[in-house]
Amino acid sequence: MTSIPATLFWCLTAGTAAAVVMIFFLVRGRQRGQALRRHLATAEARASAAERGHTEIAAQLRATEAEIRHLAEARLPDLATALAHPHVKVRGLNDPRFTGTDLDQALTGALEQLSQAVTKERARVDEAAQAAMRGATTTIQALLYRLQTLLQEMQHRYDDQAVAQDLLQADFLNEQALRRVQTTGVVCGAWPGLTRDDSHLADLVVGSMSRLRGYERVQVSNLLRDPVGVVARAVEPVAIALTELLANALHHSHHELPVAVTLQQGNRGASVIVDDYGIGMHRDEVEHAMHLLGGGERVLLTELGDPPRSGFAAVGQLVRQYGFTVHVESSPYGGVRAVVYIPGDPLLTLMNQDTQPMSVMAPLPPQMMRAHSTPLAPPQAAPLTAPTAGATPVTAGEHLSARAPEAPMERTPTRTPADTPERAPEPARTPESLDVRTPDSAPARTPEHGPASAPDSATDPATGLPRRRRRRPSAEPEPALPRTEPVAERSPQESATRWAALQRGTLSGRAEADNRIPRPEGNDRA
Repeated sequence: MTSIPATLFWCLTAGTAAAVVMIFFLVRGRQRGQALRRHLATAEARASAAERGHTEIAAQLRATEAEIRHLAEARLPDLATALAHPHVKVRGLNDPRFTGTDLDQALTGALEQLSQAVTKERARVDEAAQAAMRGATTTIQALLYRLQTLLQEMQHRYDDQAVAQDLLQADFLNEQALRRVQTTGVVCGAWPGLTRDDSHLADLVVGSMSRLRGYERVQVSNLLRDPVGVVARAVEPVAIALTELLANALHHSHHELPVAVTLQQGNRGASVIVDDYGIGMHRDEVEHAMHLLGGGERVLLTELGDPPRSGFAAVGQLVRQYGFTVHVESSPYGGVRAVVYIPGDPLLTLMNQDTQPMSVMAPLPPQMMRAHSTPLAPPQAAPLTAPTAGATPVTAGEHLSARAPEAPMERTPTRTPADTPERAPEPARTPESLDVRTPDSAPARTPEHGPASAPDSATDPATGLPRRRRRRPSAEPEPALPRTEPVAERSPQESATRWAALQRGTLSGRAEADNRIPRPEGNDRA
């Protein structure tokens, strides 16, 4: 038996151990390689995910930047325009994917904060402008009232016809300027600036007409059952509202078309209905007008246009302060219908006709027209009739000349002297007691009225003009006619009408000397 050397044994043993170690390391290396390959795949996947995430983040960032640019370039200008013009819509998000996200909430919050800041600043600036306008209009209004009083005093001081006509024109222009200033002041929150007594509603309509150019086109129908009046605190506000509505009706209709005004009485109040035949209003204009007339919100001066249209805004302020209502709609005649409703509680009252009669310029209600059906012919149109036995003719010119200092305002055709109890009843005068001019053709007086005048006493031989007859001497002086109010407190309408009657009487009396009756075109205010 051959023995293996020890050296070979140890060599084989070492080789075997080395092979085992190599196998072990080989297996381990393979395992590590697989682990490295798996880790590399994971790393590659993570790198791809990171790249995709980076791409998404970059896209989202670009979309956010675009949304911010859209906010600055589109939404903020829309918001600024919408604050001045509510019909303009503010655009929404540029990318609908941001709806409901934190970015949407942040941008919406920024818009709301900017809107509140701009609104507060606009209100502050507008209040400052209105305060300045209130101060200016109050001062100008006081000066115009002083000028109005001065013009009225001048109308009663000077007896020249040309001067009186010029004063009436100046007073009318002053009234229009006063209306403009008053309306502007009311829009800015100022007090109307005038206090009146309780007044008939029909008188307010006539007074509102007298403030406007073209007042002769207004046709008033009084359908009130009772002598309805407006309480003192609401007289001037209602007059301002009626004036502005009538001004719109006259301005937006042809100068030859009438404006119909109807006074109606309901169970709980009274209404003044104004109908015109003008160009009308579109639906959005009616909605805007109702928004202004509602008086729910305070109107900014910047919302009235350029130039500002302050009529409806002023009426809306008065509606909010005093409690009456104004409604505007399309008229059946193609124009615009405006209805002023005045509630009976607390703005209306019943007037006492004995202590405070209605103005002679105001139209009578139907029941009073039926009660006084005898017409009173206009003074300038009164025909000359042959005198009857026992009577002396007095022409229209003589009648107005004799009553010029105390002549009431011109009446409507259906009125009689019994309708005006504001004047004390005057005893009947004979022609001898009237200080009037008598034409040459006047017949001799009958014994009932005194001895006949001498032929040379009727005409001046030097000039051929009628002489002024003197009053008969009496034992007691004739008492002066009572005056119901001081001269300075007469309204512009009454003063204008009185002067117009005096002018017509003067012209008629002078023309009667030439055996003719003139028909001068009066320019007096209604």
